[in-house]
Amino acid sequence: MATQNIYILAIESSCDDTAASIMLNGKILSNVVAGQSIHEAYGGVVPELASRAHQQNIVPVVDQALKRANVNKNQLHAIAFTRGPGLMGSLLVGTSFAKSLAYGLDIPIIDVNHMQAHILAHFIDEEGFEKPPFPFLAMTISGGHTQIVKVNSYFDMEVIGETIDDAVGEAFDKSGKLLGLGYPAGPEIDRRAKLGNPKAFKFTKPKVDGLNFSFSGLKTAILYFIQKETKSNPNFIENNLNDICASIQYTIIGILIDKLKLASKETGINHIAIGGGVSANSGIRQALKNGESKFGWKTYVPKFEFTTDNAAMIAIVGYLKFLEGDFATQSVTASSRLKI
Repeated sequence: MATQNIYILAIESSCDDTAASIMLNGKILSNVVAGQSIHEAYGGVVPELASRAHQQNIVPVVDQALKRANVNKNQLHAIAFTRGPGLMGSLLVGTSFAKSLAYGLDIPIIDVNHMQAHILAHFIDEEGFEKPPFPFLAMTISGGHTQIVKVNSYFDMEVIGETIDDAVGEAFDKSGKLLGLGYPAGPEIDRRAKLGNPKAFKFTKPKVDGLNFSFSGLKTAILYFIQKETKSNPNFIENNLNDICASIQYTIIGILIDKLKLASKETGINHIAIGGGVSANSGIRQALKNGESKFGWKTYVPKFEFTTDNAAMIAIVGYLKFLEGDFATQSVTASSRLKI
């Protein structure tokens, strides 16, 4: 595609991870992420603390990305950054840094939609990973988002289904909180689900028309279930934790797969790609794989490190936009509610 070597520095700061990546012609040379453990004590991300931590982390993270890639900043052709959606204070840190560094180096800046980046992460050149053909269906599942997107080309995307309340990541975290698990609860529920019986307890799936999702009702159902069972047996959670986790995960996966089946039927598209932090869940990955034999799907799951918030996915969007000459101006501003 490119006739010269194109180096892109990408910056991601939409939530509580500060990330930087260097890409050369579609291949990742470095991908550095600094997490923020401070939020664990609060059971969720505190926006003000997140933005302060980004300010502390962004210079060393970018410096590490350049060093690990063995690239000098003067070799860079452009800087890509997350414009939105996300936490406004966090986005401002990444946006301001990218604009300032690009101005100092006299190179272009490229604004990136975080949700598009989760989808286009599938197009990072990575050995052993196939790229989905257009058109395909992308299901983006994370702590803040749950969407089904019809992807016609790199930058022609249509959201055909999304959550009307909680995101799937919130469903995991809020359920985990009811069970006394730490934050984030998703990985722990996934771990325990492997040890439990997914059909031990039955939770009703929310009835939502079309391709939209709802998870707030499920959280309420789990709350009432826990209250009822612990009233008669104070040790109920402790004695049944693995089975409860397995049953919750089984229900959530069922909701996701049911909507994907409907989306595939309505669009006639059987190429299914997933992305977002919750796509790291082993149960969801297995259910998607099972869909290949059950429903005739061809499924695509990105490399694990490209599923959670990371700068590599920002880099691939930056690279694709660079090839099209699609640059932002220095007047560009962060947008917390940016849409696909």
